Amino acid sequence: MYLPNHFNAPSPEAIDALVKAYPLASLLTGAPEEPMGCLVNPVPMGLFEPLVKGARLWAHVARANPLWQHLEANPQAMAIFNGPSAYITPNSYAAKAEHHRVVPTYNYATVQVTGRLIAHHDPDTKRRIVAQLTDYHERHQPQPWSIDEAPADYMQAMLNAIVGLAFEVQSVKAKWKVNQNRSIADQKGVIAELQTRQDTPHTEQMAAIMLKNTLKNTQ
Repeated sequence: MYLPNHFNAPSPEAIDALVKAYPLASLLTGAPEEPMGCLVNPVPMGLFEPLVKGARLWAHVARANPLWQHLEANPQAMAIFNGPSAYITPNSYAAKAEHHRVVPTYNYATVQVTGRLIAHHDPDTKRRIVAQLTDYHERHQPQPWSIDEAPADYMQAMLNAIVGLAFEVQSVKAKWKVNQNRSIADQKGVIAELQTRQDTPHTEQMAAIMLKNTLKNTQ
């Protein structure tokens, strides 16, 4: 990933927060029979500790998914987590009124994690993975649902139909492209424009990210 220094993530905590808020990863795994030599699957992944080298992400996929079948030969994988993104119009820049030397851009925040992906088939590990992921995503429900509420035979059938995944982190790269290379006046203009737009939910989320991570630039 192309990563100029001014687009670095603001902190390890911001990276963790993005992965937790946008857990649906694009998971890349090797597959020699595919034209590009890899499979790309959307997979929700759980992070329950700081995202550093040696940490683990947890997930599961359908047993029918060929993703896990290549892992013994090639366990290397990449998980890509994409946060908010938004088109940025030149009309939002203060510089437009000064010299018109402005062009459109696109703001986004993304995290790329590489590591080893391990398949788990034993029922206890799969149940623990499913329970942990469920408890995390149900935590804001008025009455959080638990896997213990499902009939035991039904839950066992569901567990038999999946493969658990543990992603052992080897490296983390993150990019926050949120106008840090623009003047404070331009950043304020972008934030104000994003806060008034209603085209996608991401515009408000991008404005919030910019409020946390810009307005420190003196260019």
